[in-house]
Amino acid sequence: KVSIIPVREALRLLQSEGLVLSVAHVGATVAPISRASVVEVFTLLEGLEVVAARVAAERATATDFENLAGFVAEMDRALEAGSPLHWADINTRFHLAISRLADMPLLHDMTQRAVDYWDRVRRFYFRDVLIHRTRLAQTEHRAMLVQMEARDIPALEQTVREHNRGALAAYMAHLEGSSDHDKRERHA
Repeated sequence: KVSIIPVREALRLLQSEGLVLSVAHVGATVAPISRASVVEVFTLLEGLEVVAARVAAERATATDFENLAGFVAEMDRALEAGSPLHWADINTRFHLAISRLADMPLLHDMTQRAVDYWDRVRRFYFRDVLIHRTRLAQTEHRAMLVQMEARDIPALEQTVREHNRGALAAYMAHLEGSSDHDKRERHA
């Protein structure tokens, strides 16, 4: 009992965000997650997060660092409790909090959009990729926090780059492994 107009508008919005594909004479379908889109999201996140972390480190107060440390501690507890999905949600909040600390609305909006897309990738591949990176990612989060507090910008930027590139490498290795598995299945 919904008019076609709001449905079309919703589909157009989803299409503009790359979540839906419209196929002529067929209809709408969920957009696939491609290798190129995984590379794109991590490339964008790396650039956005390097800028956000640098500016946040320069502007953050002791209270801001306490709040970030609270996210890291909460992620530690989630891992100890065997709740990697909860860890992933806090991880998102941690990265967005750093972006918010930069106090650059456009940067934060762009980061939010990239994180939303990454969240779709994360949910799709969570069991195969992210769950295996949580401990290493947590070590990187702790390093980021220490480097931000010390205002060690070169080390912080390097850690943020390694954090994003490590995640990208894990996703790409999984995708390559899946591709090899698919090829073997077809030839069997």
